[in-house]
Amino acid sequence: MSLRFALLAMLTSQPMTGYDVYKNFETSVGYVWHAPDSQIYPELRRMEQDGLIRGEKVPWGRKGTKKRYEITVDGVAAFRAWLNEPPQYTRERDPLRLRAAYLEWAEPDAGRQFFRDHIDYHCGRIRDWEDMIRTLRDHTNPTLARRLEGQPEDEWQRIVEYKVFAYEGLIERARAEVAWAERGLALVDRLER
Repeated sequence: MSLRFALLAMLTSQPMTGYDVYKNFETSVGYVWHAPDSQIYPELRRMEQDGLIRGEKVPWGRKGTKKRYEITVDGVAAFRAWLNEPPQYTRERDPLRLRAAYLEWAEPDAGRQFFRDHIDYHCGRIRDWEDMIRTLRDHTNPTLARRLEGQPEDEWQRIVEYKVFAYEGLIERARAEVAWAERGLALVDRLER
């Protein structure tokens, strides 16, 4: 259900075609909620049927049309209601911790590579999220820039800082993952001499 709210979040900045939503998704909410286009387009159609967004055909090219989606009053209300609800936590389904719990069955070098790959992945994500924070703070993120255009300037700090805070949380979690994997490397070295 969170894909629906990620899409509503995108559409609060401005009306967009399905393609624009998909393209902007990856450089915006896609950092916190991954969804391929095969999920985005059907969800946009369901949201339109549910009255959360309104689709309008707009000219595209010489003779074609595209559908541009705009959030409705009901969509804004649903988005706000979701944000004001207590969070729903799900039980863990963590294939990485599951693998780590049974590394005694793996070759020592495979265990080491598992942890090295984990470190590399999370270090890359940290770099991505630090770049995102930079573009949020300097207002060069295209989605944020469009959002700010439609808001009074005295609201800009609130808009930016909540987004920065979310990415800082991702960075902190990734740093914890790196530290965990570094301890895992040391554990493999200690146990598999």
